Amino acid sequence: MSAKRLLLASSSPYRKALLERLGIPFTCHSPDVDETPLPNEQPPALAVRLAIAKAQAIATNMPGALVIGSDQVATVDGSPIGKAGSFERAQRQLEQLSGKTVHFHTAVCLTDGNHTLTDNVLTQCRFRTLGQAEIGRYLERERPFDTAGSAKAESLGIALMDSIRSDDPTAIVGLPLITLSNMLRQLGLDPILDGA
Repeated sequence: MSAKRLLLASSSPYRKALLERLGIPFTCHSPDVDETPLPNEQPPALAVRLAIAKAQAIATNMPGALVIGSDQVATVDGSPIGKAGSFERAQRQLEQLSGKTVHFHTAVCLTDGNHTLTDNVLTQCRFRTLGQAEIGRYLERERPFDTAGSAKAESLGIALMDSIRSDDPTAIVGLPLITLSNMLRQLGLDPILDGA
């Protein structure tokens, strides 16, 4: 069993639930990071920069720990789309996404303070052509107002999709576990050998 402490720089219940799958003890710490995009910053670059900033914000005060930061930026037709926050905005968002492909850029960073690894995993979600009644019913049932694109692919939102393409199926939920597992092994923590 490794003695390395593992920290998740996130208050997201989705990322916490994903990381629990690896069976390695960890604690969550909420980073205080300004998520405002820089002028002319492209969505993939924004996701990577924020993942690094979140990990480093926690690592600064936790020497020797392995710290995970992650961020996700969604785009449609090249324009960023965020969390709806309300029923009405989610309804408009799903109307906009109907019949289109949304690109989710999920960046992950792992740092021990001396070494920093980063990657960005692309997930392409093709939405079906959606009718008003099913959009309304879906939003009533799932209430996905805290997710980019207003659809939770890990639950009922999967029924809104024609297809999902990614090299890492957990990336769409917010933390690419295949990518992260490879990073953890590089920095001396093996999910298979060191997990519970």
